[in-house]
Amino acid sequence: MSRSLALFIAGLVAMSAIALVAASLLYGFDSRISIPAGPDQGVDIALGLLFWIVVTLVTSALPVKVPGGVMIAVAIAPCLAAMNLGGPAAAGWVALIGSTELRELRGEIPWYGSLSNHAGIVLPAVVGGVVLKALVPDPANPFVDLLGTALAAAVYSALNLFIASFIAALRARTPIRDVLRTGDRGVTFSFVALAPLAWLMTQTYERVGWWTTALYALPLYSIRLANERLVEMREMFTQTIGALAEAVDKRDPFTARHSLRVKEIASDIGRVMRLNSGEMEALEWGGLLHDVGKIGVPDYVLLKPDRLTREERQLMNSHPVLGAQIIAPVTKLAPELPIIRHHHEWYNGSGYPDRLLGLEIPKLARVLHVADAFEAMTAARPYRMKPLTTEQALGELRKFAGIQFDPEIVDAFVKTGWVDGVPDPGRAIEPRPVPMLATAAGLMLQATALADDGVELPAAPIPFAVVPEVGPRAIDAD
Repeated sequence: MSRSLALFIAGLVAMSAIALVAASLLYGFDSRISIPAGPDQGVDIALGLLFWIVVTLVTSALPVKVPGGVMIAVAIAPCLAAMNLGGPAAAGWVALIGSTELRELRGEIPWYGSLSNHAGIVLPAVVGGVVLKALVPDPANPFVDLLGTALAAAVYSALNLFIASFIAALRARTPIRDVLRTGDRGVTFSFVALAPLAWLMTQTYERVGWWTTALYALPLYSIRLANERLVEMREMFTQTIGALAEAVDKRDPFTARHSLRVKEIASDIGRVMRLNSGEMEALEWGGLLHDVGKIGVPDYVLLKPDRLTREERQLMNSHPVLGAQIIAPVTKLAPELPIIRHHHEWYNGSGYPDRLLGLEIPKLARVLHVADAFEAMTAARPYRMKPLTTEQALGELRKFAGIQFDPEIVDAFVKTGWVDGVPDPGRAIEPRPVPMLATAAGLMLQATALADDGVELPAAPIPFAVVPEVGPRAIDAD
């Protein structure tokens, strides 16, 4: 554990302890949380606290692990209910004791991990309770009470997310904004979505009796089961994609695990570029599936060790379109379609299949093109048994940045661990602009057709690519 992480955990635990003691002294415990058992109101309040602690313990016992390693449980519902009924202090104590997991009792979590986990729940619970108390000093109006509970849940979730993300950032030694950007916002939404159920629990608890809380066991378990099934389906979907990619790669012994490595390289570039969680997922799945169209390329072309003929090259170059056609019926993979179709477009407009130019090429396809080319250059192929060294491959990427590759993407790749310690030749001198004739002609014909149709064209000039007048063709990924 790093020194900065240790200091943060120590500060978090101290703040949570101070907040809990302060809330207990300043706010005490609202009598609404009590379970009548005798003349002593203190005993009644203690019974109410014990009841909600037990409910929270039960709902915390079986958390669901979501992508990214985050554990979620439906325990926020009883915690919010205790917050609504007993105030900030009740919420803090219920969160402190009720959030104990079986993993802790079995010793699967180190002591400092348990401290940070509990402190990361107690502090948001107390702060959320203070917010609720300020917004709803008198819960006589049900609508205002419900709205206040929802806002308190939002504060609780946001603060809990921030604390968890800060710890994750310190552990990974990355900026917290990157962790927040790539985090799963669905987790936070699911927490807030439990607020109405928590409010209903308080209403029946207070108006009918504490025993009515048992009626919510089935809805809470159903929510947990739905979360578990959702995670399982996502994992199965990812595993299916991985199996399909591996089946494609195994057609050629030289490309075994090629798609997996491309995905890993592209993901590292995406992290440097601070892509959001949706873009990262599309990049990962697109990386695995980018060559799925090679299913439709004959073996005599795919496995040919010699130079391809013109007709064979056309067959090979058809794989991005074939891949997009194969994936198109899968609506869940709609974000990956542009990546699969356009990962062989060149920055100067001379790529395939659509000869897109510069920023017309989807950003994630430009990322994948760099990753795909680097992996192809540093691995053996039938037509080139000796792979390039990492230094040579980086030199090729730099040489053809602005021609084949987006220079900004190459800059991001250089910051990944794939070229750690490798001398970087840096960006080449910007060559003078020379428009690709085929690209220019296509854009002019398109502009003429639009003008004939009465479409008003922008006044800005057509952005021709910047390419050198003379230069060798870069090594293109297969």
